Amino acid sequence: MRFGHIPNDPLRVLHLTDPHLFADQHGELRGAVTYASLQRVIAHYLAGDWQADLVALTGDVIQDDSAEAYVHCRNLLMELDRPIICVPGNHDVRSLMRDALNDAPFTYCGSLDFGNWLLVSVDSCAAGRAGGAIREDEICRVEHIIAGSDADHVIVCLHHPPVPMQSAWLDSVGLDNGAAFLSRLADTGRVRTTIFGHVHQAYDRYHDGIRVIATPSTCRQFLPLADEFAVDDKPPAYRRIALGPGGDIDTEVIWVSDE
Repeated sequence: MRFGHIPNDPLRVLHLTDPHLFADQHGELRGAVTYASLQRVIAHYLAGDWQADLVALTGDVIQDDSAEAYVHCRNLLMELDRPIICVPGNHDVRSLMRDALNDAPFTYCGSLDFGNWLLVSVDSCAAGRAGGAIREDEICRVEHIIAGSDADHVIVCLHHPPVPMQSAWLDSVGLDNGAAFLSRLADTGRVRTTIFGHVHQAYDRYHDGIRVIATPSTCRQFLPLADEFAVDDKPPAYRRIALGPGGDIDTEVIWVSDE
């Protein structure tokens, strides 16, 4: 799908990830009421001066395998009044997510072309597993989309981390073929960054010349660099990303406290 954009202005992306919603709006994940937490994150964004051109939602939308939780997500995100590109996470039910989040303004596992920047979303999930693996046909689909675009710069959205997080338990449920996937992206010569969720923490480093960026969850966070599972005490968050016309990237994590 192609959108108009002022060529010399940055393309602004609001990155949301891992809301873990329930059919019951009072449902909790490790002490956090996830619906209220996502509400608070969206309200915080809407109250600010920084306005996105589009939204990237990178998986684990729901926690309880329910269609109702996707309806809650759709209703909350419609308030943003922007195109929304989304991918599934390991907690998602692909068929339910596709049914709920594939009509305007949502694009499920597709691409959005804004002229100088192309956004491509990738399904990194493996059935029945918390960890991920990107199928060869999915990688080829991404390469085909990039090859068919005139955009100079590409951002790729997925759920699982394509690099190790230096956290033993998290790396055991990471992306099996992350290094190979990044290498294929680098070979295109146009992928500038990947953004992902799953890890419930911030991450921002270069690998194979590609800026690899994770955003914390809209609910609870995981403790970085932990060998065993541990919850961090940081609040819900979202990320602002500004994609410059020359391929430069400016980004900031916004933490949303109760205060």
